[in-house]
Amino acid sequence: MTRAEEMGGVVVTGAARGIGFGIARSAAATGYGVVVADVDADTGKAAAARITAEGGRAGFVKVDVTDRAQVRAAIKECASEFGFLHGIVNNAGFNRPQPFLETTEENWTRIMQVNGLGVLIGIQEAAKAMIAAGTRGKIISTASMAGRTGFGDFAPYCASKAAVISLTQAAARSLAPHGITANAFAPGVVETELWTTLDKDLMEMGVSSEPGEAMRKFAAGIPLGRTSTPADIVGTVDFLLSRASDYMTGQCLQIDGGMIMQ
Repeated sequence: MTRAEEMGGVVVTGAARGIGFGIARSAAATGYGVVVADVDADTGKAAAARITAEGGRAGFVKVDVTDRAQVRAAIKECASEFGFLHGIVNNAGFNRPQPFLETTEENWTRIMQVNGLGVLIGIQEAAKAMIAAGTRGKIISTASMAGRTGFGDFAPYCASKAAVISLTQAAARSLAPHGITANAFAPGVVETELWTTLDKDLMEMGVSSEPGEAMRKFAAGIPLGRTSTPADIVGTVDFLLSRASDYMTGQCLQIDGGMIMQ
């Protein structure tokens, strides 16, 4: 068995761009086979192609994380292509800001479906595959500093990320007898397309008056004095995927420059 076969594969949802792409790229560079799972087929295929061009092993599967059959298919493809499922990174998510008193049921429901239910489905389907194969795998989910503190214009998003933390703890207790660990990580302000979109949304709401203003305001409260990039995130996820984290489960690691201290 080669080293690559020994490492198996990792499914990363929302991996077409941003933090997810950074995680997928780093996992492939470490030696894992990677399934780029994303609802955006064109960008997702390009992401997988770039990882492959850099010498990694990667493929793309179109996945809506709220569709259990699609999540299951991505996991099956990962195990088939790369030998077995070593881990899943439930990273797909989004935010749509609205003032607290104007937050709608539709906004709440859609954000909770993707960011909350999508993570539950990912955890469940990955765990079932690992248990069936008899592997001691890694389940990792993307939370947020917003899951530890509330922001008035992001109420559903905050609630969804708090749900990720609770789901991680519930999964850790349930899956420990099978040797499966479940952990999360919580980024702060990360310079990605998600924040670019968020910046535009906040301007339209009148919260900020010019491009970049919202991010500058958030950055002013970061003890380390700057916002982050996906490169600041991937090392923690690499650790959580590795055997070095085998005795860690049910934890949420903050990667926010010190914004939330616990």
